[in-house]
Amino acid sequence: MAAPRVYLDYNATTPVLAVAKAATNDALDLLGNPSSVHRFGAGARQIVDQARDKIAALVGAKTGTVIFTSGGTEANNLAILGADRPVIVSAAEHDSVLAPSRIAINGVTIVPVDADGVVDLAALGKVLAARPGALVSLMLANNETGVCQPIHEAVALARAAGALVHCDAVQGPGKLPVDMDALGVDMLTISAHKFGGPMGAGALVVRKDIELNARQVGGGQEGYRRAGTQNVPGIAGFAAAAQWWIESAIDLTAVGQLRDRLERACQEFGATVFGADAARLPNTSCLTMPGVSSETQVMAFDLDGIALSAGAACSSGKVGPSHVLAAMGAPPDIAASAVRVSLGWDTREDDIDRFIGAWTALYRRKNSGPATRLAS
Repeated sequence: MAAPRVYLDYNATTPVLAVAKAATNDALDLLGNPSSVHRFGAGARQIVDQARDKIAALVGAKTGTVIFTSGGTEANNLAILGADRPVIVSAAEHDSVLAPSRIAINGVTIVPVDADGVVDLAALGKVLAARPGALVSLMLANNETGVCQPIHEAVALARAAGALVHCDAVQGPGKLPVDMDALGVDMLTISAHKFGGPMGAGALVVRKDIELNARQVGGGQEGYRRAGTQNVPGIAGFAAAAQWWIESAIDLTAVGQLRDRLERACQEFGATVFGADAARLPNTSCLTMPGVSSETQVMAFDLDGIALSAGAACSSGKVGPSHVLAAMGAPPDIAASAVRVSLGWDTREDDIDRFIGAWTALYRRKNSGPATRLAS
C-alpha cells in the first residue's frame, strides 16, 4: 500500500476547512443577486454584509471597510493603482505588487532589502523624504522565505512624510496574529485560500477615510470601488474560515518546532536557510540542497509523494530564478538550489520524517562522497 502523500505547500494554498466548505455549499443553494432589491437579493446581500464583519474582525480592522475581490492579486492591484500616488515598494514584494507598481502613472521606487530579506529602513526614509505623499507597499511576511517586515517602523516613517501604507498580509492569517489597527496601515490585503477558505475570494481592507479609485468599473458594487457581482459562495466560505480562526485555539509553536527540526536535519548536509536570522513565519523554510537544482528537487519530491515549491506558486507551473533571493544578494548558483517548504496547522511529525528521509536520499544520490546525517 502506497504511503499517503505529504503536503508541504501551505503558502501556495491550504486545504479547505470543513466549515468553509459547508458555508460555500450552502450559499450555492441560495438564489439571489446581492445587488437586487427583492427578498432573494436581500438574502444574498445579508451573507455578504455579515461576511464583512467577520473579515474585519479577523484582521483587527475596527475602522476599516472590507472590499471583496477575487483574491490577493486583485486586491494588491486595487491598492497600488487605485491610490493614484507615487509608489514605493521593497525589492522582495510579491509580483502582484511589483507588476502594478511598474505601470503606476506616478512611477515606482524600489527600496533594497538586506541579506535576510528585511527592508532597509534607512533607505526607505530617504526615498520618503524625496517622494512625500507616496504610497508605501510592504508585505507583512514573505511568501518565499517567511521573513516578516518591520511594519510599525515603516508606518512611522511614512506618517512623518505624509505617505500612506499598504500591507500585503496574504501570508498572515492562519500563521500569525494580524491586527490592522495596531499595525497602523491604511490598506491591507488578505486571501481566503491561504487560511482554509475557498480559492477565488479575497479582500482589500481600507481605512474609511482613504480615497481609492476603482480599477474594475461598470457597476456600483463594493461602494463603487470594485464593480462586478460578488462571489457570494466564495465570500461565505471566506467568512466561515475567518470565524474558525477567530475561535480556534491552535498553537503554532508546535508548527515552528517541526520547521526547526526539518531545517536542522538539512543544515547537517550544508543546506542554507534563507532569512534564518530574521523574524519569520513559524511554518516557512526556504532552504537549499547543495548541488541539486530547485526543479530537480520539486520533481523528485513529487515522485516521492511530497509536495513543496520552488518559490511563489503564481508562475503557471514554471520554476525560475527567485527575485526575492536575488534581492537578498544570494549567489545565483545557491539560489538555483532553493526550495520552499511551508507547513500547515495539521502537519505531523511523520510528515517531517518523510521529508527528511526523502531529502537525505536525494542529496546522497546527487552528490558524490559519503554523507552521514546526525540524529534529528
